Amino acid sequence: MIRSILLVEDNPMDLDLTKRAFARRRLANPLLVARDGAEAIALVDGWPAEQPAPAVVLLDLKLPRVDGLEVLRHLRAHPEFGTVPVVVLTTSTEDQDVQAAYKLGVNSYIVKPVDFEKFITVVDQIDLYWLILNHPPQT
Repeated sequence: MIRSILLVEDNPMDLDLTKRAFARRRLANPLLVARDGAEAIALVDGWPAEQPAPAVVLLDLKLPRVDGLEVLRHLRAHPEFGTVPVVVLTTSTEDQDVQAAYKLGVNSYIVKPVDFEKFITVVDQIDLYWLILNHPPQT
């Protein structure tokens, strides 16, 4: 079974850009979207036991209702999602955000490029590393 990718993103333009980048890359993994932190937490808490956890979570930090760091905290405490790789994909270059994300157990912190072609390169790297090369524990 091909595992999904969970994208937590509230900005419609960034969401569209991410979807276009994944479509252009022709990723086989289904893309699940949570549009804010509360929706992401509800999705994780209601995850069907028979469905494997996502291969990777792409997490924005600047989210409405519940911020990305709180979502990350929730993911790391969750029994099924605790070992799922989480990649912060955000516009924030603030050192305090980077430090807080790593203290909470993020696997990678990527600042979103504005240029579409550079964003495609980021998606290629996410695909190559997290979906092909990385060998996660069995869930």
